[in-house]
Amino acid sequence: MNFTYPKNERLKSKTTIGLLFSEGKSVSKYPLRLVFRQAEGNSEEITKVGVSVSKKYFKKAVDRNYFKRVLRETYRLNKHLLLDNLERPYSIMLFYQTKDRLSYEEINTKTIQLFEKFVQQINKTQDSEIKKDL
Repeated sequence: MNFTYPKNERLKSKTTIGLLFSEGKSVSKYPLRLVFRQAEGNSEEITKVGVSVSKKYFKKAVDRNYFKRVLRETYRLNKHLLLDNLERPYSIMLFYQTKDRLSYEEINTKTIQLFEKFVQQINKTQDSEIKKDL
């Protein structure tokens, strides 16, 4: 199993991020929120992930950077839950949306629950699309 988070998996494109906010769908599991959109382009595209922590809740950059590091780490260790269950590539943004300072273990369990909820939602929408085609 590959537990890495290389540069080509990082969401950096301003246009893609803009489309995520305008056309993306959302899944939440307190205190995390995942905004996603199916990636466009060729079939060789890969799932890209970005993280964000609000300045509203953490005024100091040190605190925001800490929670961004934690989110990236929990994604890195649990991305197999996404990649094994997704048929198409997605653009994903993870948000930490509370001023509560949760421990790494709590954030990790919430990330796993969020990814499972996301995969269930994707599978439901794919099933409904298949039924529409028939």
